[in-house]
Amino acid sequence: MKMTLITPDLAGMPEDIAALCRGARVYDSSCSPEARVMCVERGRGYFIKCSAKGSLKKEAIMGEYFHSKGLTAPVLSYVSADRDWLVTERVSGEDATAAKYLDDPKRLAVTSGEILRGLHETECSDCPVTDRLISYFALAEENYTKGAYDLTFGDFASADEAYAVLKEGRVSLKNDTLIHGDYCLPNFLMNDWRFSGFIDLGNGGVGDRHIDLFWGAWTLNFNLGTDRYRNVFFDAYGRDRVEEDIIRVISAAEIFG
Repeated sequence: MKMTLITPDLAGMPEDIAALCRGARVYDSSCSPEARVMCVERGRGYFIKCSAKGSLKKEAIMGEYFHSKGLTAPVLSYVSADRDWLVTERVSGEDATAAKYLDDPKRLAVTSGEILRGLHETECSDCPVTDRLISYFALAEENYTKGAYDLTFGDFASADEAYAVLKEGRVSLKNDTLIHGDYCLPNFLMNDWRFSGFIDLGNGGVGDRHIDLFWGAWTLNFNLGTDRYRNVFFDAYGRDRVEEDIIRVISAAEIFG
């Protein structure tokens, strides 16, 4: 996670959030053009996220839920005005892209698989997002219709081929597991290899475990520059719970994600 020391525009913040920043060192840790993320060095530390109005509501809801399960730091504030503002306590440790973890890729793949299996074994009958697949498929349909796609997320020759695989295979997906929805190395933190919490939970809810399995394999390939640890990751997660045919359907969906 890259951190750049900044002087934030306090006048543009809700007053209680601006007060949190006054007199503190504030860093920009944004990794997406859709949202501004700031880290505030005060006390135990805080993260402030700012994005378009309404865009952080689901992340606030799922952040509170994951915290109730001991899986992330607490949500302290969610404000939706001209823009959305979300304040959480800082999860301790470093995200899994830290050099100390990338330098031991096999252990990282094993640890990532074990952490994901633990998440997926979490009881979730009380989850506020009960059918993640509805919005998941809706986005894929919308982007296919608009011609918006990225073939780098699969091994399909065309968008039409990917859509055909998605259309035929989507019935195999199940809403039966608590998922992160974007299970990539930057989105979970560890203290010396011990899991400390998830972040960026806006795509979480009850959905199909293979969404997280797809992203877990993808992020290892992307961040390590090799796909050789894919099977290590799946073995650590548990091969009895991995269906490659369904992961291919997820790959087709993510082309339109």
